[in-house]
Amino acid sequence: MALMLDVSLPLPARPLQQSHEYRQALSMTEAQTKTLSDGTLVLRRKIGGVNVAMLPRATLKKATLPGLIREAGLRREVLVLNPDHPAPWLGNLGAVPVMTPTHVAELTLTGDLRGQMHQKWRNRLVFAESQGLRLTRQNLPIKPDNWILQQDAQQQSARGYTTWSEALTLAYSKANRGSAKLFTAFDGKTPVAAMLFLCHGDSATYHISHTTEAGRAASAHNLLLWEAMTWLAGKGVTTLELGQVDTEKAAGLARFKLGTGATLRPLGGSWLWWPPLGKLLSPLRFLDRKAMSAA
Repeated sequence: MALMLDVSLPLPARPLQQSHEYRQALSMTEAQTKTLSDGTLVLRRKIGGVNVAMLPRATLKKATLPGLIREAGLRREVLVLNPDHPAPWLGNLGAVPVMTPTHVAELTLTGDLRGQMHQKWRNRLVFAESQGLRLTRQNLPIKPDNWILQQDAQQQSARGYTTWSEALTLAYSKANRGSAKLFTAFDGKTPVAAMLFLCHGDSATYHISHTTEAGRAASAHNLLLWEAMTWLAGKGVTTLELGQVDTEKAAGLARFKLGTGATLRPLGGSWLWWPPLGKLLSPLRFLDRKAMSAA
């Protein structure tokens, strides 16, 4: 059963995928990129011999998008649009919806951070503070044998999902010194939990984490997230994105993220658009019109 949630629409911060820091990391890989004249980052690749241009978490505007695409010479490429906000008007251009919007949890790092937590989350934090864990904070070491990277790779393999490549995470740390912050909890000399955050401008994004059974029993992630929240706020970070929230398939994780006081914000889903077709496919927008507006 899905959780009943109130959805608010705060002014979105600049997402990681459109940040200067992300561009810097990509420049150290083999990724092919292009920048539209309004500053939007485009990722380019060939898939099955087809030229594809992807606009990840982009802020799109109906009045300017067609001109920007034409000006950048991308009009004949298949466009994968992932708006950072609901954009049902894309269907009017001939874009076809292929994935309904998800939601992200955004936490404002101003005001009374502890007071905005849900009571149960705050209770877990108090419990964690009594467990005698030792916390460390460091820049992510630029080497592939990090405990957190090893554990995350094993976790992805076991659960059958993929996120960023290890190489891209390391490139982010190398290209943006001091912007990939690793928080680790130790029981004695043994690491029991860790969380990695990527800073970009006055925002930060939760990236990866891992906990052991001992860490879970001690609510170590509550303590690590609290440590990260207060440290980031002290450095002038105003918004922390905690990632996507799925109240049906990952209800426990959703409660953990929202228990911090974070709010939900809908993204814009995924769309495919090939401009040469014009508005030929625009009638298909009605197949999922309600879902693509906002969920």
